[in-house]
Amino acid sequence: MPMEETCSNPSCFFCTMKESDPLLRRAGIIKCFKEMPIRDDQEHVLVLSGLWNIAMTQPNDPEFPSLGIFQCMASLISRGINDRDWLLRDQNIYIPYYAAHVIGSYTMNKVEFAEEAVNSGVVIPLMELLRGKISWVEQRVAVRALGHLASYEATFHAVAEREEEVVELVMKIAATCLDVVYIELVGVKDEKKRLKYHCDLLSRGVGGLEMENRKAEEWASQNQCWSIYLLSSFASKGKSLNLICNQKFLEDLCDMWGGLMNHSSPGGFGLIRILCYNKTGRKSIAESKHVIEALCNLSRSSDDWQYMGVDCLLLLLKDSDTRYKVMEISVLFLVDLVEVQNLGGRTKVGESITKVLLLYYKTKKSMPIINKSVERALNLLWDLKVQRRKRERPISEEEVGERRVLVNLLKQQGNEKFWAGEIEEAISKYTEGLSLCPLKLRKDRLVLYSNRAQCYLLLKDAEAAISDSTRALCLSNPVNSHNKSLWRRSQAYDMKGLAKESLMDCIMFVNGCITSKKAKHVKVPYYAARMIGKQMNATCLFASAEVKYCKKGKEQVHESNGTADRDRDDNDGEGDGDRGAIMMKQKEISISGLSPILEEPSTRKNSWAATQKISRRKKGMMVGSRDFKISHNNIQALAHTCNHKL
Repeated sequence: MPMEETCSNPSCFFCTMKESDPLLRRAGIIKCFKEMPIRDDQEHVLVLSGLWNIAMTQPNDPEFPSLGIFQCMASLISRGINDRDWLLRDQNIYIPYYAAHVIGSYTMNKVEFAEEAVNSGVVIPLMELLRGKISWVEQRVAVRALGHLASYEATFHAVAEREEEVVELVMKIAATCLDVVYIELVGVKDEKKRLKYHCDLLSRGVGGLEMENRKAEEWASQNQCWSIYLLSSFASKGKSLNLICNQKFLEDLCDMWGGLMNHSSPGGFGLIRILCYNKTGRKSIAESKHVIEALCNLSRSSDDWQYMGVDCLLLLLKDSDTRYKVMEISVLFLVDLVEVQNLGGRTKVGESITKVLLLYYKTKKSMPIINKSVERALNLLWDLKVQRRKRERPISEEEVGERRVLVNLLKQQGNEKFWAGEIEEAISKYTEGLSLCPLKLRKDRLVLYSNRAQCYLLLKDAEAAISDSTRALCLSNPVNSHNKSLWRRSQAYDMKGLAKESLMDCIMFVNGCITSKKAKHVKVPYYAARMIGKQMNATCLFASAEVKYCKKGKEQVHESNGTADRDRDDNDGEGDGDRGAIMMKQKEISISGLSPILEEPSTRKNSWAATQKISRRKKGMMVGSRDFKISHNNIQALAHTCNHKL
């Protein structure tokens, strides 16, 4: 029988982990953690990879945090930053990434672990990574770890000691990380020209360019989400609002989706809502027409974060210092939502909206000059929610039945006019039906609103079509579940160039086609597939970066936009020589034996990049076919990606 090889390394971490005596094992681990940062060993990267895996799968296990792992990780990061010769030897280039990831994993759930990490001195080396001393992948895990530390009252102060620098750096990362990842990886089509250790961390060489691009999108989205999370910790405590409320940054927040790879992240709108709870934040937001319009569009969408848009607008309308700055835009959107019942776990949302809006109706004589459209909308709201309720209170069930018959007759007449091409006459019939239909007949009113929306679509009145579709979707149960209205609003949003909102509605429409009891086979209309493809191309994560940089050379982009390389040089006082040495050296690094990189457990089964295959017809989508079919998994991917719970 072959003899087992014996390990000659007295400080071998793997041998220590096999020790059966608990006391000896504990003493051995403490010794390993103390010696690892000052000892050269080719197995360091394998040890760090194993520690990373344990931290990811068992983040609440107190063993390693109690034995000195945080001080060890902090020292390894510092050595990687300060000793470039060591960093470029063997596989050490990977160590700072793993070390920062281990810190972040152990501190994401337990405040006592976060306190131990701070006491072990992790903040200073993490700050060095945040400044971009190595590259964007290390910056990504640094902002994640600092975000966890800042989320606890007990450790927030350790991050806030460098408040201004942290906030400015993280704002920049949030605003530019997608561009940086595109420039440094995704936009580099030649596999040989990509930074090899980035590719190895992303995919371990499995899957080639396609896998690397998918993971790069995932990591870039996470970097943005974690940056927003860290900023939210400051904003929720009223810190650095003068910096965060920069008008350009507030506008940028509206395009930070969130929820793509971190399913629980509301993205930029989550931070905007936190700012709306503060008077300074509301004042800054109210001054940006772009942000108000984005909140209004969110409030009339099928996004899971729709309720956040409603919350923000109501907070702005309740504030006497901001209400008149936002009402002319927001009222026209909110009046379409007054009949929604449950939204985002909240009940009687429509009633809350109604109470706020009716305050303006009662005091409109004393208000400043009001937009005629707003005045007309408030008058209709008063009639719908007050006058009609009074008029319909004494109506008997028999009279309700008689009205239903009359309303159905008007609906049929409207349908006949529609099919005869008499669109304006059809609108008139549907409108008459809505005026007669009792409020309690929600399904009948839903159909009338939806039919009238189709008429407005044909007349190319996108705003009216969106308004009526939204009213119909508010009457559906559950909210945003009426298929025809979803498709009609998707088309209307497409007319207005609102790709994200159009995509959301179209995905919900497709999901409805699949889950419908009437659907014997899983079929998706070709026109819906075409719409999804169009909007996904317009809204993919790197769409903006691709437009900006596809015709520019990388060097020109860095010079004109002040990207990460130049900032690293400015911060550490070193030129491109060190980074160039890293780029040259890492090409020689072999990473056999490392475990695959996986992120924190997520309910997302598919990434945003994976769904792009659908729009590019790599899944066999034949858009021109009326019998076009799509797998349920692909729709799951699309729906999960856009925050829709199936």
